[in-house]
Amino acid sequence: MATRDLDRLAKRVKAHRHEQYSSRDAAAAAAGVTRNTWKRVEEGLEVRELTYAKVDRALGWVTGSCVLIAEGGEPFLAAELFPDAPIAPEPSEEEVRKTAYEAARAAMPRTPIGEVDDFVDRFVKALRRVDQLRDGD
Repeated sequence: MATRDLDRLAKRVKAHRHEQYSSRDAAAAAAGVTRNTWKRVEEGLEVRELTYAKVDRALGWVTGSCVLIAEGGEPFLAAELFPDAPIAPEPSEEEVRKTAYEAARAAMPRTPIGEVDDFVDRFVKALRRVDQLRDGD
């Protein structure tokens, strides 16, 4: 793996964010990350790989573009490469809970409802830990 220039990435992310969003908060919300996480990217600090993918999506870049920039390359605009592709929004917590509940009931029909509810709660908490689900949606 090439050495990552996170300062280079920070400048590109900030510049592109200024073109698309009115504030850092708006960009962070669009990415489904906290303001502080977005700030870390713009300050050239290390974040999780998953966070870079979320920043890519919020900026309209193909996943992996942040890493490419940090390694000296250029981002790919998703709209240019995939002009007809629909953009799938991140699921809300309610959608995740409903889907997890339905899947658990289908896979384990004899499991008591309380145990299924506990499973769904643990599942949602696990997604939050790995930054897969926005809080409060």
